[in-house]
Order: sequence, then C-alpha cells, then structure tokens
Amino acid sequence: MPKDVNDKKEKKENKHFFKDFKAELKRVIWPTPKQLVNNTVAVITIVLITAVIVFALDFVFKTVDDYGINKLKEVVGTKNEQSNTTTSNEEANNTTNNITNEAGNNTTNNETNNTTNTTKNEKSNTTNTTNTNATANNTKN
Repeated sequence: MPKDVNDKKEKKENKHFFKDFKAELKRVIWPTPKQLVNNTVAVITIVLITAVIVFALDFVFKTVDDYGINKLKEVVGTKNEQSNTTTSNEEANNTTNNITNEAGNNTTNNETNNTTNTTKNEKSNTTNTTNTNATANNTKN
C-alpha cells in the first residue's frame, strides 16, 4: 500500500508542475517577429565581428611569431657572427703582430748579437795583432 500512496503523490506533483509551467509560459512576454529578427541579426553580427577580431589577432601573433622571432634570431645571429668575425680578425691581427714582433725581436736580437760578435772579433783581432806585434818585438830583441 505505501507504493500506491507514493505513486499518487508523484502523479499529483507532476500535474501540479506542468500546470505551474504552463501558467509561467503564459506570463512570458514573447518578442514580436520583428524584434526576433533584429535580435538574431545583432547576435550573429557580434559573433562574426568577434570571430574576425580573434582571427586577425591570431594571424598577427602567428606572423610575428614566425617572422618576427626568426628575424630576431637572424639579427642576433648576424651580430654574433659579426662579433665573432671581428674577434677572429682581431685575433688574427694580434697573432700577425705577435709574429712580426717576434721576428723583429729576433732580427734585433740577431743584429745585437752580430754587433756584439763583431765587437768581440775586433777586440780579439786587436789582441791578436798586439800579441803578434809583441812576439815580433820579442823576436827582434
């Protein structure tokens, strides 16, 4: 028996719900066909404008991402290459200057050594000449 009571209550509540639903629908102020068309056109227009704006922004950001970032990478890469090239050129110039300086120093050292050797040889020759003269004098005596 409890089931029968519950079933009757549910049916009564369902009838009451649909009655209330129908009463609410009668209170609704429905738009006129002209208002319906105007509102529909407004909604579709706003949706299309929003879609165009989103598409444009997406296209701009994608273009900036594709070309802008790559351009920045190229510019940075070019600057790095120029910097590396400049550094390489400076290193090459420094190496050339060092080699030239070393060669110049060696030449200067060789010239100094040659001058010293020449001076020593001249002194030695003078000493030898003096010794020869002394020997000759000793022999004469």
